[in-house]
Amino acid sequence: MDEWFERSPFIGFVPWIIYWVVADGPSTWMFGAVCAVIATLIMGVSAGFAGLRLLDVVTVVFFAGVTVAGLILGAADRDWMDTYATTLSSGVLAVMALASLAFEPFTAQYAPAGAARKDWEEAAFRRTNQVLTLMWALVFALIAVLGFLAATSPSTVHVTKAVILVVVIIGAVGMTQTYPVRAREKARQKAG
Repeated sequence: MDEWFERSPFIGFVPWIIYWVVADGPSTWMFGAVCAVIATLIMGVSAGFAGLRLLDVVTVVFFAGVTVAGLILGAADRDWMDTYATTLSSGVLAVMALASLAFEPFTAQYAPAGAARKDWEEAAFRRTNQVLTLMWALVFALIAVLGFLAATSPSTVHVTKAVILVVVIIGAVGMTQTYPVRAREKARQKAG
């Protein structure tokens, strides 16, 4: 299996992206949650269960919980999910990322096997993943706020759920791709 597929954090976000796309219309959030759980399970099998990752656990628990809540609650009680699906799901991701900083930054679980070999690399590796995880926590928190703004002020939806969201995510993906290389080179120069 391709190592990028097994180790890329973007693969872990696919179920969330599916949910955000499918749950964007009225009364589609539960269908989006079911699709997200199925996608998580399929991708886990496809990736060869490359180890238990925090993002995968949070994904299954969150979307299974949303699905069960949707089945138990009546239609009138579920309406709030139509409005706040993005806010709630992004908030969960922000909390997950922040909480992982206390133990192991969730981005470290997607690093190439053997990423840190020497003492100076280990420190740079740890710091790099702390920075990336904090950045993603802030991105998720911003997406939650943007989702709330879009829900409470529908006239802003094009800016909050399209323009700003796309710019922030593209920037975060770019930093995720370039920052580790720069940080490792800086640590190498400092050690040498």
